[in-house]
Amino acid sequence: MRSELRYEIDKVTAGQRLDLNLERGRIRDELANQNAETNNLTNKLDREIHALRAHLEAAKYDVIKYCIGTLVSICAVGIATVRILL
Repeated sequence: MRSELRYEIDKVTAGQRLDLNLERGRIRDELANQNAETNNLTNKLDREIHALRAHLEAAKYDVIKYCIGTLVSICAVGIATVRILL
């Protein structure tokens, strides 16, 4: 009787251990998948941020270029006006 009881307890314990190990492996796989997805999203965000920074730099240089062109044009018109008046 004792041996049968011990056998049943060992069988239930082994089943629970197997279930726990399977659950732990499933959770480990799920965490690995989430980590890979997080890394992919991080890389995508880094690429988008880099592209936005490059676009912002290009726009900044365009604004500076047009400001300098406007100032040079205003100076040229001012000098021409002074020459005409004198």
